[in-house]
Amino acid sequence: MRLTKIRAQMVLLLSAILPVAIILYFIYRNDIKKEPWQLLLKCFGFGMFSIIPTIIIEMILNLGNVFHSSFVHSFYTAFIVAGFTEELLKFLILYWIIFKSKRFDQYYDGIVYAVFVSLGFAFVENIIYVLQGGIGTAVGRAILSVPAHGLFGVIMGYFLSLAKFSDVEKIKHKLFPAFLLPMLFHGVFDFILMYGSTTQSPTIILLLFVSFVLLMILLWKFAIRKIKNDIAIDKNNSKEENTVINS
Repeated sequence: MRLTKIRAQMVLLLSAILPVAIILYFIYRNDIKKEPWQLLLKCFGFGMFSIIPTIIIEMILNLGNVFHSSFVHSFYTAFIVAGFTEELLKFLILYWIIFKSKRFDQYYDGIVYAVFVSLGFAFVENIIYVLQGGIGTAVGRAILSVPAHGLFGVIMGYFLSLAKFSDVEKIKHKLFPAFLLPMLFHGVFDFILMYGSTTQSPTIILLLFVSFVLLMILLWKFAIRKIKNDIAIDKNNSKEENTVINS
C-alpha cells in the first residue's frame, strides 16, 4: 500500500516536471549560440527561489483584499497579488543576472534567459499544485498554466533584448514594457480563471471562455512571431560577422 502511494506521488511529480522540461528544451534548442549552462541554471534556480518572497508578498497583499464583489476580488487577486508580484520578481532577477552580462550578446538570449527564470518559478509552483490537486490538476496546468508562464517569459525577454540593444536614451522606454506587458497578460489570464470560477451567469461564463481562447491565441501568436523574429536577426547578424571576418 505504501509502495503504491509512493509510485502515485512519483507519477504526479513527473507530470509536474515534464511540461517545464519540454518547454525549456524547445527554447534552448532554438538558440543559435548556446548559452552557458551555469548561467541558465542560475536563472532557473533564482526563479525557483523567488517562490519564497512571492508567497510572503502575496500574503501581505491579500490582507488588503477586503472586497465583497467577486469581480473586484478576482481583479485585485489576479492583477495586484499574482500578476504584479510574480512578474516583478522575475523581472528583477532577470535584470540583475542577465542585463549587463557579456553573454547577453544576441536578441534571442533575452527570451532564453527570461523563460528559464519564469519556468524556474513555474517549476516549484507546479509541483506544489499538482501534488495537492492530483492528475487532473497536472493535465490542466500542463496545457494552460505552465505554457502561460513560458509565454509571459517570452514577452519579457523580447522587450529586454530591445532595451539591451537600443540606444542608451531609449533603454528605459524598452525596459518598462518588459515588466508591464507580462504583468498585464498574467493578470488577464488569472482574472478570467478566477472570476469564471465564482460567477454563476452562463452569459458571463461564455464571454470569459471566448476571451480566454482569444487571449491564448494572441499569446501564442505573439510569442512564436517574436521567437522567429529574434532568431532571424541573430542569424543575419552572424552571417554579417562571418563575412567581415572572412573578408
